[in-house]
Amino acid sequence: MKLVQKHKVVLLLGVLMLASKSVLAQRVLLRAEVAEDTLYTSFGPNRGFYSHLYIGYLPVVGRAAGSGAELRYGNSAEVMLGVRNKFRLSEPLSVGLDLRFVRLTYALQQTSSKVLPTATVHHKESIAMSELQLEGFVRFNMVARGNVIGRYLDLTGWGGWVMSTANRYEDRPATGPRRVQTTEHGLPYLHRWPVGVGARLGSGRYAAVARYRLSDTFTPAYRVRYPELPRWTVGVELGWL
Repeated sequence: MKLVQKHKVVLLLGVLMLASKSVLAQRVLLRAEVAEDTLYTSFGPNRGFYSHLYIGYLPVVGRAAGSGAELRYGNSAEVMLGVRNKFRLSEPLSVGLDLRFVRLTYALQQTSSKVLPTATVHHKESIAMSELQLEGFVRFNMVARGNVIGRYLDLTGWGGWVMSTANRYEDRPATGPRRVQTTEHGLPYLHRWPVGVGARLGSGRYAAVARYRLSDTFTPAYRVRYPELPRWTVGVELGWL
């Protein structure tokens, strides 16, 4: 009898231990699921916050405000790499902030009427600026969607700081070396604090972009000497979602 009772006690203790382990496992699982649900609802393309990288290529369009600064189109463009942070306010409305690096190049035609930056004619020549820019935007989402970017329209305003400037030109003399390349840095005639506005029409990772520069290209001392360069750039962006 005593042996049977001992077996019953041991069996009862085993059942209690298994039950306690099962309860603990269920509690841990429950806590993990709550954490995952909280993360799931706060971050994502159509959640409270989303961040992603993107690249862009925007050719310069339009003409200079006067003669002597004609451009080679296609070679004159903005190339950018940035990170975009988006905060959802409601289903149709979001706001955001971009931080990006921009390389803006104006490829100059070499003509007899050239004045920018000098009247000297080279084989080829360009003026380039490396910029850090901040851009705020308001996003209007066009249709209801799940946790995806979807279709949207952004209205933007941006400002930046020109970190470096360069005037590069190449000559091919009749005698001596076949090619001579020269680069001048720290150009005093370029304005260092550009600002502008823009618009972006997108679907998923792709977007068509138009940007208009409000500030002048040149500093006050050089605005009489040089015609203002085109203010518009229009191109595409590709997001790394």
